Amino acid sequence: MEEFERVRWAETLAGIARTGLAFTESDYERERFAEVLNVASDIAASIDCAAQERAESWLEGVTPGVAGYVTAKSAVGAFAGNENGELLLIKRSDSHRWFIPTGWADIGYSLAELVVKEVAEEAGLDVEPARIVGVLDGLQAGSPYAFHLILFQCKLLGGELRAHPLECEDIGWFGEDSMPEPLLQRGFWKDLAFAAIRGEVTEAHFDSPRDPIWRA
Repeated sequence: MEEFERVRWAETLAGIARTGLAFTESDYERERFAEVLNVASDIAASIDCAAQERAESWLEGVTPGVAGYVTAKSAVGAFAGNENGELLLIKRSDSHRWFIPTGWADIGYSLAELVVKEVAEEAGLDVEPARIVGVLDGLQAGSPYAFHLILFQCKLLGGELRAHPLECEDIGWFGEDSMPEPLLQRGFWKDLAFAAIRGEVTEAHFDSPRDPIWRA
């Protein structure tokens, strides 16, 4: 069984249980939802974490009402190219792998503003978002976190290339045939990135629905 399938099961069960806890007023249902959380944490523990710690973490995040409705997080990413057709990449401090500039969707910013902010913070460059290239599901991409990544093609305006001292181990421009290693998620995004900075992507990319979405 693929690891990402177990992650998906765990996060989906935990989301259902936490949302149930946020809305129910029945003590009986609360006990059942708490048990579902324990099952989800056991699944997660089979991958990379302690079951009890995961369950406690999920329970701490339960908030009553609409605020407690569990949804996937949102993040933005930038496909930025230079005049030589090279792609901007950073070597992330958390994973020690190369990826495009990305960041969580902080409250108070539009998605386009977030892209501008993240590239400036992580790379020291000024960019202008040109269009949305696609939206990717983090779990399908192999991330341990449930989130949606909105990808922007960006036009380089200026600035001085510099790596953020805390978020980046290294930074640079790379051609399609000279990509650094290791790439985050084995570089499944590489072809889409270079097609975007060449202006070849005409329709937004998204993950096709699975058939069946869950096992029959």
